[in-house]
Amino acid sequence: MKVCMVGSSGGHLTHLMMLKPFLEGKERFWVTFDKEDARSQLSEEKVYNCFFPTNRSIKALIKNTILAIKIIRKERPDLIVSSGAAVAVPFFYVGKVYGAKLVYIEVFDRINKSTITGKMVYPITDLFIVEWEEMKRVYRKAINLGSIF
Repeated sequence: MKVCMVGSSGGHLTHLMMLKPFLEGKERFWVTFDKEDARSQLSEEKVYNCFFPTNRSIKALIKNTILAIKIIRKERPDLIVSSGAAVAVPFFYVGKVYGAKLVYIEVFDRINKSTITGKMVYPITDLFIVEWEEMKRVYRKAINLGSIF
């Protein structure tokens, strides 16, 4: 199984790093911002750098969609996992076209309100995970696995 881990640097990347035990023994690659924290945390990993800032940026969305097409076509991941933020959107939609399974984890600090990214990818995810029971009122098909921290 090949896994694509995609997310912004900072808290989203830290969130995804908590899944490292799940990734043991799996072929994987990461898509994130070229920032110091990402370079440090992923120094031993295969990484593709995406464009930022992404928040409400049509230009970054277009550039990251083109990047997603190139990377997904080359790597052909079986599974794409993200906890956001906006860079997840093009990778999820392109990944869906290429047959990847999609798992989205809504961020820990959202207890009763959706994120923009969560709303955008929710309709196409194969598994949508929340970390608070209250979030199941926001995302009806979500499952609550509790905190990954």
